[in-house]
Amino acid sequence: PSVDDYMSHEGNAIDFALSLGGDGTFLTTAAMVGHLDIPILGINLGHLGFLAEVQAQDLDDILHKLVAGEYTIEQRSPLNVTVLDKEGNNRDGLIMAPNALNEIAILKQGLSSMLSIELQVNGELLHTYHSDGLVIATPTGSTAYNLSIGGPLMVPQSRGIILTPIAPHSLTVKPLVVPDDWKFDLRVTSRYDAFMVSVDGRSQSFGTDVSLHIERAAYTVKVVQIGDNSFLKSLRTKLNWGK
Repeated sequence: PSVDDYMSHEGNAIDFALSLGGDGTFLTTAAMVGHLDIPILGINLGHLGFLAEVQAQDLDDILHKLVAGEYTIEQRSPLNVTVLDKEGNNRDGLIMAPNALNEIAILKQGLSSMLSIELQVNGELLHTYHSDGLVIATPTGSTAYNLSIGGPLMVPQSRGIILTPIAPHSLTVKPLVVPDDWKFDLRVTSRYDAFMVSVDGRSQSFGTDVSLHIERAAYTVKVVQIGDNSFLKSLRTKLNWGK
């Protein structure tokens, strides 16, 4: 049975979810259990590990601390994306997994020409991006795709959303950070009448006859923090901050 089915039965409970792998595994775990209020502990078997911070060699000590209650819980706000048809009706089920802990990326499909992405913010036109795409990232995701395309870093506890264009046609268009309770409506046009939507790396193709609505999800993902791991330490040790 799925985790949702298991939790639906009275008396069933899950205290923690352990994610063994890299940050990609952590994102998959968050997609499975994040909405169920289950705290997630990331155990890093990969490379950088901004989400999966605990190293495998420390696992025995970490589990003892977990059982003893020597941990804290951080709340991370994911994003939710809804697909709308031409009449503005919600097309439930078109997105396989609609919630993103890192980012939602609107991307050109294959080798097609650049996209035109009209972005309305709280009902007001912000800009029509002529670019290879647009990344809408959370503070948690600021160190992921957003960082690789020149977006700003944000402390994960910050309350903001990052808008970072991918290879914009205009040099005056820069990344922008806005409050995380703002809402976004996007309409995409393309010479090939298609584009990609990537939700934490899970990609789907859509025709330009649909529009997207993106806003902060109605729940938070609970991330277990144990020991001296911190975002600032990660900047120093994993990104070689200042070296």
